[in-house]
Amino acid sequence: MKTLVIVAHPNLETSVINKRWIEELQQYPEKYTIHELYKVYPDGRIDVQQEQQLIEAHDHLVLQFPFYWFSSPPLLKQWLDEVFTYGWAYGSKGDKLQQRKVALAVSAGIKEADYTEEGKYRYTLGQLLSPFETTFYYCDADYRPFFAFYGAEHEPAANELEQNAQNYLRFMDNL
Repeated sequence: MKTLVIVAHPNLETSVINKRWIEELQQYPEKYTIHELYKVYPDGRIDVQQEQQLIEAHDHLVLQFPFYWFSSPPLLKQWLDEVFTYGWAYGSKGDKLQQRKVALAVSAGIKEADYTEEGKYRYTLGQLLSPFETTFYYCDADYRPFFAFYGAEHEPAANELEQNAQNYLRFMDNL
């Protein structure tokens, strides 16, 4: 059971959370394939057939990205639009995501308390991620709960970062 991790971070070199998550997963190449969209497609020209074949070659799919402007980085949205085609991901013959376990791993700059109905932004992170969930349900995938790191813009302590990386690994192992 190998998991494809689609990483969509426009500035991975400056990342703290996403970079640490990748470092953790790279210790287990037999279990995880890390696919960095901004590295592979710096010009934004996505090879749809190659991406579809990559997904098909894996048992699980995880989209890992920083959550900003209450959505995903633009290349991830483009990737979804172009790769999840009619007849492949959905439609009468589109079954390539059917029952495939999929999940999201999201780093959020904002603190968790702000992602509540009573918080500053009035919505939970789960509510804001619902378009992704709905997309995967539409494709008949087996959508799993998301994993998140909250408060990334507040420079997490080393022990907090390390604990979160271990939690991420456990999350991935339990898809």
